[in-house]
Amino acid sequence: MITVGVEEEYLLVDPHTGVPAPLVEAVSRTAGLGPFAERDEVQDELLQAQVEVATPVCRSLHEVGGHLLRLRHAVASAAEATGCRVAATGAAPVRGFAPVPVTPSPRYLRMEGEARRLVDEQLICGMHVHVGIPDRKTGVAVLNRIRGWLPVLLAMAANSPIWDGQDTGFASWRTIVFGRWPVSGPPPHFGSPAEYEQRLDALVASGAIADRGQVYWHARLSERYPTVEVRCLDVQLRADDAVMFAGIVRALVATAIRDEESGTALAVTAPEMLQAINWHAARHGLNGTLIDPLGRPHSSGDVLSGLLEHIGPALEDAGDLRAVGGLVHRLLQVGTPADAQRRALAEGGTPRLIELVTGSASD
Repeated sequence: MITVGVEEEYLLVDPHTGVPAPLVEAVSRTAGLGPFAERDEVQDELLQAQVEVATPVCRSLHEVGGHLLRLRHAVASAAEATGCRVAATGAAPVRGFAPVPVTPSPRYLRMEGEARRLVDEQLICGMHVHVGIPDRKTGVAVLNRIRGWLPVLLAMAANSPIWDGQDTGFASWRTIVFGRWPVSGPPPHFGSPAEYEQRLDALVASGAIADRGQVYWHARLSERYPTVEVRCLDVQLRADDAVMFAGIVRALVATAIRDEESGTALAVTAPEMLQAINWHAARHGLNGTLIDPLGRPHSSGDVLSGLLEHIGPALEDAGDLRAVGGLVHRLLQVGTPADAQRRALAEGGTPRLIELVTGSASD
């Protein structure tokens, strides 16, 4: 069984106003001392109003779900004990007048010095899925074969439509904010593993980025673990949707490995087309058409059906087909988390929106 792990980022907010609260040190310390989380499972992020959790390496989606519920409960309880709440949203729906302080690590302080305004606006939270691979050669082949599906995942996971109390018109505003860094968006196609390493080395040598950690492609090879890391997803309102994406990403990786080993022909999507597809996914989510990996517009239902057909054998091999298929069907029926945020804002204004994104963090 191919292993999988999940990282989730959350905002810490004032329970009444929703304004980001720079209390990560107290929240992390409280969560790490509690009975539900180990200290190294709860981590700081760029800004002091963000906190990240990381599951252990898992072999089943049941494990993933159990760990996510445990960690969400740990940080939500710690936040309440510290006087704030955890918000499971891809972007801060409201912001205060003063910038949130940066976490005082040398790396983060250097980023602040180089991109002040951009760092100030990094009040965004994602979900990262790590899937185990046998070696980096296989990993590069996987990146080449999954890159066309990443905008589809982005559209499904959209959870950041509101910024400064206003509807941005985008289902995933987080994608737009993150896209302003020097190296971001869909990854390019690589001719070989050596080319992948050479291109990353050249980016760092140029001085445009400080290290490989600032290669913010929507999928990349982890520099710390033997994994492919998919990073295009907004953090999810519901833990079971996060589990769904863990299953989909693992099945995409397993399918890519199978196709590479069998010599299945690969249709390479042009970078400008993939960038356009990605923007379209961030703009619309599942409302309207989706563009498939070959650049053809279809209904969202048809593209998601094509995704499930593509990864179906891998889902079945892992015992995940029924669970993941059911969650994808629910997503098509009820809409994305971005749709839920918009409904909440329309029905009850900012208070109802804050209630939604903070109440779901421990679900």
